[in-house]
Amino acid sequence: GGCCMADSIRDKHEPVYLISVAARLCDMHPQTLRMYERMGLIRPKRVNQKNRLYSQADIERLRQIQRLTRDLGVNLAGVEIILDLLDKVERLQQELETLHAQMEQMVQERVEQILSERQTLPARVVREL
Repeated sequence: GGCCMADSIRDKHEPVYLISVAARLCDMHPQTLRMYERMGLIRPKRVNQKNRLYSQADIERLRQIQRLTRDLGVNLAGVEIILDLLDKVERLQQELETLHAQMEQMVQERVEQILSERQTLPARVVREL
């Protein structure tokens, strides 16, 4: 937390950090970041063909890689599998939330439809008499 620049970035996917800054934020060597990019573990944005720009989301992913390798002793092949599974879980959670919201909307619309039909029911019954 705190009042550092990272906290003030509205969109965590906005590419803002040069590789030197990203490496420093993650306590890694820039070469390590380049290697992770070659392996496909991280995908910084490229500006004018040569400069990589990292987002806050990239920094979080790099720190996650660091926790897995340094703290938990996972090798890079394992890291790749774990990150892939975490990405899939996140996508599925988003899909589930979307479906849940759609279902709630449909139920709400149906309830309103039933209530409006109920309000007109006595009038129809009276007319038929």
